[in-house]
Amino acid sequence: MRKFSLLDTIEVNVTDNRQVIPAKAGIQLFRTFLDSRWSLPRALTRGGSDRVAAFIVFTFFLFFIFLNSVAMGMTAQNVLSEIQNQYEKSTDFEANFAQEYIGKVMRQSQKGEGKVFFKKKGMMRWDYRVPNQKIISDGQTLWFYQPEENQVLISHADKMIKEFGFLVGEGDLRRDFNLIHINHSPSGKEDHLVVEIAPKDSHPAVSKLSLAVDRKTYFVIQVDVFDGLGNVTRTRFTDIRTNTNLSGSFFQFKVPPGTEIIKMQDSSSPSSGGKKPK
Repeated sequence: MRKFSLLDTIEVNVTDNRQVIPAKAGIQLFRTFLDSRWSLPRALTRGGSDRVAAFIVFTFFLFFIFLNSVAMGMTAQNVLSEIQNQYEKSTDFEANFAQEYIGKVMRQSQKGEGKVFFKKKGMMRWDYRVPNQKIISDGQTLWFYQPEENQVLISHADKMIKEFGFLVGEGDLRRDFNLIHINHSPSGKEDHLVVEIAPKDSHPAVSKLSLAVDRKTYFVIQVDVFDGLGNVTRTRFTDIRTNTNLSGSFFQFKVPPGTEIIKMQDSSSPSSGGKKPK
């Protein structure tokens, strides 16, 4: 059993046991994107494996908006502009990540960890060590690969981008968020700055965001996302690197031979087949 610390205030245990998200949970996740009848809170409350899958919904957009630094001594009037300006300077991002979903009612948690890569124009790659899976998007196609299930779920990434709009870097932080609070010395930690913001337009998946910033490197190192039900998804980033010139081909996925392919249709009903997508 390994231990890691979130902001040196909350200790989380991560076991080496693998948790594999079943195909049913993955299908439900894509329905969240493709069908407005399915809201994220409903997906989060359905089951434990759904909660693990929902991690990517919350964290998919974060570093398209909050990629880099927050200047020290900033005021409430310019904080959002400073963050937005830093985001615009970054073309890609990579880091190790550890995630935890904390349910408000049952107080149950689900954990995940691995390495994540982002590149502008909707490209992302989540290589999970726990659970064993990959989530990859080239900006047009989204692949959710579960090797132990021998399955890959495929969806149109543009539908997700359209669904979440500014949440994948297509908008303006200053326009879409209100600044709630800046804590220049949270919990007595002089090396951290916490910025709390909330979307101006109501969104079922996000009621507010709490961003922890390292004062020495000025990177956003932890994000707490609160949904409308009071559940929290916490994502911790370490070994952060930006502008590493990630290739677009790195965000492509070649389906292994013999893998079952489940394609999500416009009607949100899955179809299975053994052929690779065009």
